[in-house]
Parts: sequence; structure tokens; C-alpha cells
Amino acid sequence: MKKGILSILISITAITLMAQGFRNPVLPGFHADPSVCRAGEDFYLVNSTFQYFPGVPVFHSKDLVNWEQVGNCLTRPSQADLTNVDGNNGIYAPTIRYNEGRFYMVTTIFPSRRHFYVWTEDPAGEWSEPVVIPFDIGSCDPTLFFDNGKSYFLWKNGDIKICEINIETGEQMGEIHHLGVGMGGRYPEGPHIYKKDGYYYLLLAEGGTEHGHHVNILRSRYLFGPYEPNPANPILSHFNMMMQNSNIQGLGHADLVQAPDGSWWMICLGYRTSGYLQHVMGRETFLAPVQWDKEGWPVVNGNGTLQTNMKCQTLPLVTMPLDPVREEFDGAKMPLGWFHVCLPDMSRYSLTERKGWLRLKPSDITLDQTASPTFVCRRQTELKFTATAAFDLTNLTEGMQAGITAYAAPLNHYDVVAERRGGKIILKSNVRIGQTAHSEKEMILEGTMAYLRVSSDKDFYELSASSDNQNFTTLAKMEYRYLSTETIGGFTGVMLGVFAQAQDKDCKGFADVDWFRYETKEQTIDE
Repeated sequence: MKKGILSILISITAITLMAQGFRNPVLPGFHADPSVCRAGEDFYLVNSTFQYFPGVPVFHSKDLVNWEQVGNCLTRPSQADLTNVDGNNGIYAPTIRYNEGRFYMVTTIFPSRRHFYVWTEDPAGEWSEPVVIPFDIGSCDPTLFFDNGKSYFLWKNGDIKICEINIETGEQMGEIHHLGVGMGGRYPEGPHIYKKDGYYYLLLAEGGTEHGHHVNILRSRYLFGPYEPNPANPILSHFNMMMQNSNIQGLGHADLVQAPDGSWWMICLGYRTSGYLQHVMGRETFLAPVQWDKEGWPVVNGNGTLQTNMKCQTLPLVTMPLDPVREEFDGAKMPLGWFHVCLPDMSRYSLTERKGWLRLKPSDITLDQTASPTFVCRRQTELKFTATAAFDLTNLTEGMQAGITAYAAPLNHYDVVAERRGGKIILKSNVRIGQTAHSEKEMILEGTMAYLRVSSDKDFYELSASSDNQNFTTLAKMEYRYLSTETIGGFTGVMLGVFAQAQDKDCKGFADVDWFRYETKEQTIDE
């Protein structure tokens, strides 16, 4: 009797887990151009990182909803040289695939437009040196497809192209075949091929990675075509009257994956707007269920749209460790999810010289330059947040600055800055908008411990500081739109981090960061 009751309870629990639904985006903040693959019971996902290093984070999940970063594909300068790369360049649109015990990540580096891939048997470990595609330099969005023991390279360069390659060397093994331009929308990109029920399906993003972004699909009985379009294209889009007031826009650049239970799912990018048609957090990673209709075409979430609160049956949910609210900097190296701009000089960072503190040693490279200042950052993941860092400024020298920033680009960032002037430590705001830099207010620090804060209520970023972590003085308040992609361009989102810079490249001063606390208030706005 007791065993019977226990079995019923277990069954009810399993059904509950399967029917919970989930919240989009599944990876909030700047997680652009997602690609996903499955290896047995496990899913792995990668994203673009553009000018940020290390490149291409690797995430692991059991259910496609809960993700944990387990590594990075590009951790060495020999894999990708990001020296002096800006937000329009760097690592573009990776694809991850699993075949015969190996994981492959293929991508393109700009501005050279060189395609390459790296591989590993352990996605949480180190990845190989690059295998360069020697026969084509052009455009972006490469992918790999494995079929009947052969390996194929698929990419965008004007139209969509494919050819067989030697997977060990990247060398061309056959004729280049042209698969067309999809439905004729602007910027056909992000091509992926899947094989199902005797058809090859070609998935494409079109419309450009702005509000008109959408996903189309075509199919053929033959790998090299011709491909016929789905009469119901686009299969995913918010560029229509039904979704014109949704806070989720720009859906596209999708990838499909089949779960162990036979269900199909789509991962895609999109962004949440801060205000009317503007976004600051970059393109994020969203999830939707996929069903196949009687004609053999995929239908995304019933009607080709997504919601923040997805009410659908999920895989059995398996929680993953969450990022800590407060980073204590007590590890041997920077935690996963923290980045540098371009290729960093690691001698200017230390986690060992003062145990439990991050030491920042400045150079004369500043946040305003397209280079690599002493700066380490993480993503802004919600529209409403508070980020606070605790600084020991005892060793701040004349001509040196340290602080916290909401950073979108070299000429677009909002900072709280500490500087020593005439023997005193001054805390001030710095609002950088294009060619204009403005300090609204200053205060004198009492002592040498400073608590510097950037927060947002969705409409404004507020810059503030405190000497006791209790009473904060507002130093400036600025609209979100001057950090938005629509205002400044680029392909990334706002990053929150700490920095140090100096007028003298041989500055001997430094700043120590005790902790960085990031708290969010999830938006309740929905369609």
C-alpha cells in the first residue's frame, strides 16, 4: 500500500515538472546568436561574444530551460586575436555540433572574415587550436552538418553555400553548391540543415537582426537542393500586427534540437525593449516548443510567436546553479561569465596579491578607447537592477581613476569614478555620450573605502556612491536610450563592471575590489 502511494506521488511530481512552463529569455542579457546541440541526455549551447574575451561561452542544460556556463571555447590568443576590436567586429555567430564523440564550434572572426572551427571531447575543458577553412573568406554564420559519414561546411556569402570538407583539416572535398537566398528577405543568414523523415530542412534567418528579423524554413529530398519553401513562412516572427506591442522583438537566428523524448525545440535570439523600439541588454536567448504538422513542416509554439511566460509542457526540469548575487573574488581565476574588452594584459589583474580581493592595475588605456583597458565586466540581465562594488582606494594615486561602469561602447558608458586630487579622494559621475563627457556632481570620500553603484529603474540609469554602504549620494541620472543599440549601433549589450585607468602608463597605483553585488528585479511586463 505504501509503495503504491509512493509511486502515485512520484508520478504526480513528474507530471508537475513536465507541465510547469518556463520564463523567457532562458539566457537573459547579451547572449546573441545562440546555437544548440545534444549529446545523449545533455544539451550544450554557445553564443557570439564579438569583442569580448574569453570568447564563445559554453552552457550546459538537461532541460533547455535551466542553463549553467561550464566553459569558454576561445580562451587563448592563439585561437582568436581580438587586439583593438570594436563592437562591430570580433567573434560572430558560432554554431555548436556533436558528432562521433567530438564537439565542434565553428565561427567567423571579423574584420578578416576568416572562418574556423575548434573541437573538443570535453565541452567544459579546453578546446583545440583553430582549424581554418582555407577555401573561402567571406561574410559569416558558418555551420557544420554531418550526414552518412561525411562532413559539410555551410555558410553565408551572398547566398547560402555548402560543400563537403575534410573534418580533420578543413580542406574542401567537393564542389561548392549554391542553395539560394531563402525567401528573398534582406540579409539571409544563420543557415542550419537538419535531416528528418527523408527531407533535408534548411533553416534561415532573414530581415536583418533588427525589428524585422524572422525565421524561414525550406526543404528538399536532396542535400544540394533544390529547396522548396514552407507555405507558412515565416515560422517565427514578431514583425506583425499581433505582436507589435510585445516587449519582445527582433526574433531570429534560430537553431532546432530534438530532445531524448522525441520532442523538438527551437532556440533563437530576440531582445526585450526598454522603451519604444529600443533595447540596451543586447540580443538574448529564447526558447520555444516545436510541433510538426501533417505536411511535415515545423510549427513554433502554435502560432510562430513567443511570450515571456511560456505556458507549455517542458522536459523534466533540472535546476542548475545560479550566478552568485555577490561575487567575492575568492577564486584562483575570474569566474565564468566575466569578460575583458579585446585581448587583455593579464598582468594588470590579480586575485592572489590580496586574498579575496580583485586587484586592478591601471594602464593609460581608458574606457573611451577601442583597446583593452584594465576592465572586467559581466552582463546586464534585467531592465531593473542594482550593481554595487566595494573598493579599497588606499593605493589610488594622483592622475589615476577607478570605478564602476555601465558600459555599452567606448564612447557610450555611464561611470562612477574615484580619483585622488590634491591628496583627497573625489567620487564623481562620468557620463560619456559620443564626443561629450560630463560630470554632474562630485563628493569627497570619507576614509578610503568606497561603495560605488550603478542602478536602473528601466527608464534611467542612476550613478551613486557611499562611504558606508548605507547612505548613497546620487551623482547623476541619465536616460537609457544613450546606451541602446538603436542609438549607438553595434551587436552587444550593456556590460556592468569595474575598471582602473591612469594618465601615466607606468602608474604604480592600484585599486582593490572586495566584492561586486548584482541584484535584479525581474520585469512583470508581458504581452
